[in-house]
Amino acid sequence: MGTAAPPVAVDNPAPVPAHPVPETHKSGWVDYVESLLVTILLALFGTTFIVQAFKIPSQSMEPTLLIGDHLLVNKFLFEGSGAWYEKFLPYRPIRRGDIIVFKFPYDDHPHYVKRVIGLPGDRIRIIRQAVYVNGIRLDEPYVVHDPSAQDPLADNFPPISHYLLDYELRPEWAYQILDYVKQRDLVVPPDRYFVMGDNRDRSWDSRFWGFVDRDSIMGRPVVIYWSVEATASDYANRSLLGTLRGIGEALFHIPGRTRWQRMMHEVH
Repeated sequence: MGTAAPPVAVDNPAPVPAHPVPETHKSGWVDYVESLLVTILLALFGTTFIVQAFKIPSQSMEPTLLIGDHLLVNKFLFEGSGAWYEKFLPYRPIRRGDIIVFKFPYDDHPHYVKRVIGLPGDRIRIIRQAVYVNGIRLDEPYVVHDPSAQDPLADNFPPISHYLLDYELRPEWAYQILDYVKQRDLVVPPDRYFVMGDNRDRSWDSRFWGFVDRDSIMGRPVVIYWSVEATASDYANRSLLGTLRGIGEALFHIPGRTRWQRMMHEVH
């Protein structure tokens, strides 16, 4: 009787998937481009709908805002067109006393910053530097006056006849202003706002060029994220070269010219 043959070990290979999926490896530059595109899209979304940076180039809002203050503007605050979805969003109406950033009605529509004094329907009158809204004197603790300034509209506004229009008014406003004067008051029309600067005697505001359209209002400054000692001449050159030069000088002088005590202060 013969002996049984020893068992033979058989290596069973691992099962092969019916549809193997090839492994892919993205190159580094592809990942970089994708990340960059996502960052740009998020930045565009943020600056379009939520927040935008803005800098103060003039003294018209001193002492509340100084030349060289850099602000973050909340663009997701004021209610807009009355669309149905606005009731579900944290919007609120524009209030008297709000500081707003808006597009200037004329020229190349640069951005201005002023304080809202008159709402639609309000009646505005200025008597001896005091502002009256709907017959009641407005309490303005934020206002400063400069006795050395020549402000022809500080004591008596609005004018009540064409003979009193010999001021530095925009020609378009000089032509229209008397249409809004009723019983010696300036009446703010619908969807418009009357704005003035806190540095009252050195502010070129609604007295001189008219109302601000609701659609021109971008938002409300909420915080000073950086402040640097500067003058109006530092922001006079708005060309690309002038902007780049200003950025370079600001970066070079950050330690010495930064107003550290103003950084991260809320704007009221």
